[in-house]
Amino acid sequence: MTIEATRVLGRTGVRLTPLTLGTMNFGRWQEESAGLRIIDAALDAGISSIDTADVYAQGVSEEIVAKAIKGRRDSLFLATKFNGQIGADPRNAGLSRRWIVRAVEDSLRRLGTDLYQAHRPDPDTSLLETLQTLNDLIHQGKIRYYGTSVFPAHQQVEAHWLAEKYGLIAPHTEQLPYSLLVRGAEREVFPVVRKYGVGVLSYGPLAAGWLSGKYRVGGDQPESARAELIPGRFDVTAERNQRKLAAADALGRLAGENGLTLVELSVAFALNHPAISSVIIGPRTQEHLEAYLKASTVELGSEVLDRIDEIVDPGTQFLERDTGRDTPSLQPATLRRRH
Repeated sequence: MTIEATRVLGRTGVRLTPLTLGTMNFGRWQEESAGLRIIDAALDAGISSIDTADVYAQGVSEEIVAKAIKGRRDSLFLATKFNGQIGADPRNAGLSRRWIVRAVEDSLRRLGTDLYQAHRPDPDTSLLETLQTLNDLIHQGKIRYYGTSVFPAHQQVEAHWLAEKYGLIAPHTEQLPYSLLVRGAEREVFPVVRKYGVGVLSYGPLAAGWLSGKYRVGGDQPESARAELIPGRFDVTAERNQRKLAAADALGRLAGENGLTLVELSVAFALNHPAISSVIIGPRTQEHLEAYLKASTVELGSEVLDRIDEIVDPGTQFLERDTGRDTPSLQPATLRRRH
């Protein structure tokens, strides 16, 4: 099964396939040989865009992608990200000019990139400094486009205001989590990106596995390689996860009633939103890849979408951390009741 590049990435004019291959697993939870096979199969299926980050396995993911695309680079759209700490030195992170100019050279040496993305906001760095640096990289010919990742709506508005005020190129893209269980972007972010012509690469259509079909009421605790990253996020016995589990179960039943798998319902839902340019997927096997490819062809009718809205309220998520970032104003040191 193959797919074609039918979607436009915001105001860039770049055409992408509905699915983008995400490579966070490569070099960490997936051996290099497995990663090379998945990349090769994805490209053979027509997928033309790949997303990675320098922090994924500390650069190993970028290196694996580079090996896999030899001889095919010109037909691909490559996106990588920066901000996460590289190595033991805490100075090797963030969105400062000092770190960006070094990080981009490392990514260009390992892989090269079309789209360079700020991988989460940096509360310790002026947003103007970050924008000016990325603007310079475009003019220097080192990157073609730049974007943000999990930036709240108010920071995206600020970025476009600063770009207009100082004569800079404004962000071209935003990358964020979006799924049947994580719908917070619908409230403010999607209206903002559409206003400014920003392309959206959404990730996590299966909500970190909650929509894989394994999370069902009365079932056993599914295993998750990501459980160690955010303690308690996947514990089905935790009270804070009970509503999420009930919603995942109801969505699974809705999928079955309409002759779909939950994976098909989930991917189709993400692709259905007009703000989404492409959905990032992270298959670990050929079987997973085939399921994603099939799901990308599913269209959901109004009745199914209305039922989804009844199960999960539009514009909401069950856990704040499901937004993909820690919100500074909600951290203990910032709340008025903490000292």
